[in-house]
Amino acid sequence: MKLLVIEDEVGILNMIRRGLEAANYDVDTAKDGNVGLEMACEHTYSLIILDLMLPGIDGWRICESLRARKSRVPILMLTARDTIQDKVRGLDTGADDYLAKPFDFQELLARVRALLRRDKMHKTRTIRVADLEIDTAQRRVTRGGVEIGLSHREYELLEALAAYESQVLTREAIQERIWMDEDSFSNTVDVYIGLLRKKIDAGHSVKLIQTVRGVGYTLRVPEAEDAF
Repeated sequence: MKLLVIEDEVGILNMIRRGLEAANYDVDTAKDGNVGLEMACEHTYSLIILDLMLPGIDGWRICESLRARKSRVPILMLTARDTIQDKVRGLDTGADDYLAKPFDFQELLARVRALLRRDKMHKTRTIRVADLEIDTAQRRVTRGGVEIGLSHREYELLEALAAYESQVLTREAIQERIWMDEDSFSNTVDVYIGLLRKKIDAGHSVKLIQTVRGVGYTLRVPEAEDAF
């Protein structure tokens, strides 16, 4: 598998490259944001490790640009800026995971493996719940054959619920999985559930997104008694 590391700190860049090569990955590197974006657009990579603060253009803009081009390559954002605001902004621009410096290389390697496993699963998987269909390779959602446009975060939330169909996910579990932050923005999950309901359930007699009072949320076909 070919990976791209975009990092301007030479010591960290070389450490990551050597470690990944020792783990049998083929690694390209870039020390400048403009060069890194050009490489990411011109070549096919299985995963990108992306520093946030870069000369040229920063990691946020690189991530936004790749997602605007419909690139679904997994992106692990790597940065010394560990504030909640930076983390949320990075994930909202389309990053798949976030690791703060300083870090242990074994943790980075584990996150790389996890993202690659998830990406491989997604490329071969379509999730169906009633007339809702999620093409995880294309990140395309339809209900009753009609395509539904979702934001990056709305899609991530819907896919998480669908992957655990009929199982109840607590707000905390959703927040940790999607936002990777358990302590801030306590109403974020509820807000996004509301947005998702308007797109997934509005206009349909069968409501798939269910609230389990005092626990969390689930995606399932309601039983007859749920209507009363």
